[in-house]
Amino acid sequence: MSDPTSDLVLYIGNKNYSSWSFRPWIAMEAAGIPFSDRVVPFDFAAGNPAFRELSPTGRVPVLHHGRLRVWESLAIIEYVAELFPDAGLWPADRGARAHARSISMEMLAGFRSLRNACPMNIRRPQRAIELPDGVMEDVARIEAIWREALERSGGPYLFGAFSAADAMYAPVVNRLHAYLLTSDPGTLAYMDRVMAHPAWKKWQEAALAETWIVPEDEA
Repeated sequence: MSDPTSDLVLYIGNKNYSSWSFRPWIAMEAAGIPFSDRVVPFDFAAGNPAFRELSPTGRVPVLHHGRLRVWESLAIIEYVAELFPDAGLWPADRGARAHARSISMEMLAGFRSLRNACPMNIRRPQRAIELPDGVMEDVARIEAIWREALERSGGPYLFGAFSAADAMYAPVVNRLHAYLLTSDPGTLAYMDRVMAHPAWKKWQEAALAETWIVPEDEA
């Protein structure tokens, strides 16, 4: 069994574009969990072949903990939450924790119209685009999720303190901001709080320093 105090290495894609990498990264960073990251860029048309050496799916993110490999964003977050139960990745209250996991799974499985039309792009200047059907329906559902959680918890984040649920929706914050998808004051205030978080700022700084361009993610 791997030692929880040994090094955790999170292999991720480009910080500018990789929404699935962003989720476990910001969850771990915000919780103060010690880890290192390794960027393996999307710089091949058919995907970087190095991914296959790191993960059984040939995709990132993947967490290496000694000989153990944990892949998929939410599975990584759950694994680290077990390693560091005092880090507060999930709400302490059982009902709130169930709610947080439910909306995190909804993010994992849903909102495909939004994700396909509006790729995460940290350095993208704010600009609206013509939207296909389904995008604004996704946005409305996300805003309803955030509104309900914030009303129940009182904020400042979805379940009070920054949690795994906020991490799962962090790339959506970028999407709504970059593509000008909302004008709701409550939504914008929550987005501002997330984007002001030190973990967000640290990721953003690294993303802005990257030079790789992925044309299909430059919507």
